[in-house]
Amino acid sequence: MSTIPSITLNNGSRIPQLGFGVWQVSDDGAEAAVRTAIEAGYRSIDTAAIYENEAGTGRAVATAGVPREELYVTTKLWNSGTLDWSGAQGQDAVLRAFDDSLAKLGLDYVDLYLIHWPRPMHGTFGNVWKAFEKLAADGRAKAVGVSNFGTAQLDALRQESDLVPVLNQVELHPHFPQTELRAYHAEHGIATEAWSPLGQGKELLAEPALVKIAEKHGRTVAQVVLRWHLQSGVIAIPKSVTPSRIKENLDVAGFELDAEDMAAIAGSETGERLGPDPQGFDWN
Repeated sequence: MSTIPSITLNNGSRIPQLGFGVWQVSDDGAEAAVRTAIEAGYRSIDTAAIYENEAGTGRAVATAGVPREELYVTTKLWNSGTLDWSGAQGQDAVLRAFDDSLAKLGLDYVDLYLIHWPRPMHGTFGNVWKAFEKLAADGRAKAVGVSNFGTAQLDALRQESDLVPVLNQVELHPHFPQTELRAYHAEHGIATEAWSPLGQGKELLAEPALVKIAEKHGRTVAQVVLRWHLQSGVIAIPKSVTPSRIKENLDVAGFELDAEDMAAIAGSETGERLGPDPQGFDWN
């Protein structure tokens, strides 16, 4: 089983640098995939309320035969247009949403709870973050962070609270490496976590420069890209429902990308997102 390094977050806790995501997986599919992932050696599992597979994820965690303290479970608050963020009502709504996620997962706590989407056109997150502060203080969320936030939202949180998010989960892959945002994170002690670390579809994995590097190391392109994430200090959460690929994505130890490889991968940047720009997109 491949040994995966971990990263120390700003609250002193540690997170495996390679995890397993279940976005766009059905509830039953998530149960099967997460069980396979844990059996393969993954110890970090990432789900979200909006994925509608927290129950299946929780069933897999409960039956995996691995002690709960050895698993790192992340879920996310879905900040829909129907959720009232104002004052104490907003805080209560967040706590109810968290309770619902925890019940579906069948857990006493989660290791990480994230605000899933910034929706900047609806103001700041001061009241929401107060609820996150309470969850962290109570220990029901061992760590709290954000997802898809830009520097403006991160600056706003820093002005409203002394509790700095432990990480920001964002779209990140060689075509869209988020260099400036990663520099901001490093400056403020925020870890960077990548969703869609392998891109989507076959375009990234067919990149000629990456294919050449994979052939050089006797590895798959997916393994090369995940190795790039690890060597870049980024936490990655690849997703697959295919058992062979679940295992393949975990097998990224035992080889090292050299400076020439890293430069070639940097040269594949296109600046193009796969998903919408969080600064201008309003989920309902």
